[in-house]
Amino acid sequence: MFFPELITGIAQGHRALDIGPGANPHPRADVLLEMAFDDPAEYQAQFGHTEPLKTNKPVVYYDGGAFPFAEREFDYVICSHVLEHVPDPHAFLAEVFRVAKRGYFEYPLITYEYLYNYRVHLNLLRMVDGKLLFMKKSATALDSFAPVHAFFRSTQEKQHTRMVEDLPSRFIQGFQWEAPFVIEETKDLALLCPSPEGIAQAPSRSLHAQGPIALAKAFIRSFISR
Repeated sequence: MFFPELITGIAQGHRALDIGPGANPHPRADVLLEMAFDDPAEYQAQFGHTEPLKTNKPVVYYDGGAFPFAEREFDYVICSHVLEHVPDPHAFLAEVFRVAKRGYFEYPLITYEYLYNYRVHLNLLRMVDGKLLFMKKSATALDSFAPVHAFFRSTQEKQHTRMVEDLPSRFIQGFQWEAPFVIEETKDLALLCPSPEGIAQAPSRSLHAQGPIALAKAFIRSFISR
């Protein structure tokens, strides 16, 4: 989870559900909901890592359809990095709104998928003016750049993630909701892309960013010091 500070709506005495918590359920969650997988390899792929879930809280498994809970059983639901995985976002959101009064969503934006394009991520998503827009990744040409994505995934695995860490809101979106909202499929890729407006100039971190004169001076200094 990139923006835990946005989760402010869980009051004392509230009953909270964490959907798809992976190995790190939210400390305030009372119940955890996980998808049941017959194939351990697929479960690991959806998990994103091999670290197992260790918890003393009740874990409920379901088949991807209706949630096994009563209407408004929870005061709050946490759903972080799950929506991009679900085959039917409309049906999934309907279940979230059925069992909870309010909650928090977080998911990668198209900018993140453009870099890494994980196979288990099915949807591109972005909340725009109170409406959640989505597009199936299968409707795009992202998969044709598989070798490029493989390269960037390898850099991520080696912790070269500075751009995402510098600009998290341009790669990940998180928001708290108080009432059900509209979800709509779009064919306009531009609507899913965050705006570059407001991005401040980053301080120079390398000689390459300082231009050819700095590179020349560095080369001379290194030559003299030999």
